[in-house]
Amino acid sequence: MTTMQYRKVPKNGDQLSALGFGAMRLPTRMGKIDEKRAMRQIRGAIDQGLNYIDTAVPYHGGESERFVGRVLQDGYREKVKLATKLPPQSVNTREDMDRILDIQLKKLKTDHIDYYLLHGLEANQWKKLFNLGVLEFLDTVKASGKIRNAGFSFHGDRRTFKEIIDAYDWTFCQIQYNFLDETSQAGTEGLRYAASKNIAVMIMEPLRGGMLAASLPAEVQKIYDRAPVKRSAAAWGLRWVWNHPEVTVVLSGMNDEEHIAENIKTCQTAFPNAMSEAELATVAEVAGLYKRLMKVGCTGCAYCMPCPSGVNIPMCFSIYNDYYIGTSRMLARGMYGGMLMGGIMPGRSDASLCRECGKCANACPQHIAIPQELKKVNSTLGGLRTKILMPIVRMMFSAEVKE
Repeated sequence: MTTMQYRKVPKNGDQLSALGFGAMRLPTRMGKIDEKRAMRQIRGAIDQGLNYIDTAVPYHGGESERFVGRVLQDGYREKVKLATKLPPQSVNTREDMDRILDIQLKKLKTDHIDYYLLHGLEANQWKKLFNLGVLEFLDTVKASGKIRNAGFSFHGDRRTFKEIIDAYDWTFCQIQYNFLDETSQAGTEGLRYAASKNIAVMIMEPLRGGMLAASLPAEVQKIYDRAPVKRSAAAWGLRWVWNHPEVTVVLSGMNDEEHIAENIKTCQTAFPNAMSEAELATVAEVAGLYKRLMKVGCTGCAYCMPCPSGVNIPMCFSIYNDYYIGTSRMLARGMYGGMLMGGIMPGRSDASLCRECGKCANACPQHIAIPQELKKVNSTLGGLRTKILMPIVRMMFSAEVKE
């Protein structure tokens, strides 16, 4: 009988299931977590060998941590490694860090967090937490036993990623990675850099929020149909990520029983370097087609940064591309407003700030006419429809730290 695949964390020897359960997209009913169904799903996955559960303060309007705490009663807490995150948007003092962690421990009904992350870092959030003493905080709570391993999740540029990697003795990190993001954010270069430092790498958005698994363009489906092996788009995407030996855990925000069963089955045989050249060629062809659908050929290298006017150019283009090739334009608008227009992150770094100085275009190795493209981004994503979403985005991510 084939069993769950486990991969080793280099710095502590933990054997983690290569498939982790992300508690961000749990099944819902009447706008709230469908607790009976979600509990069956998570406990059922644990019973089949999955042993890594990931949650965070903002998920499901602040209820995900509390729900996960209930799920892990009745002996299930001892079967898993539990991960949650410190939300930078809720931290304004060094004391806030301790207060938030204590509330999280209470909500999760546990005396320790196995894998604790600084949530969603990019250059500004990293600088803020660093200046507030977050590294001393991590040392202190590790020594006290409140957390066992320190890490961070990341949504910035590769130069910032490497800076953070080199700043502390991290056990693990978490990056967005899939066959469309080889050169975006941390990318393959960041994945390999972290692994070279013996840092375990957890993967989020392996299917780009489901975009790479559902509502496929007809041309993409044709490529899969003529592939040498027949499998679902989800299985193709997940296998591609697991094919990388540097990957430790792939997180999936699972909420459907059939998808959970399929992902577990895929994980059982998706070993490092197991894909054939023909299979890799299939994925490369699909990725190439998706990239042709993108509006801007930005690779996220960040040579254009920092922008003198404060625009986060790579993120503007990343969300703009997602708007056109993703399955939810509303989600893209929410991300743009939240990440760049002050909805979640402090301050603004959206395309409207561009003053067309031309410094970015001169530095771009892809020769993108960046100021002109930023005008298009602002016209598409910076308007009234995005601003209308801002209160909703703020509400979702303000579910902070109430007991």
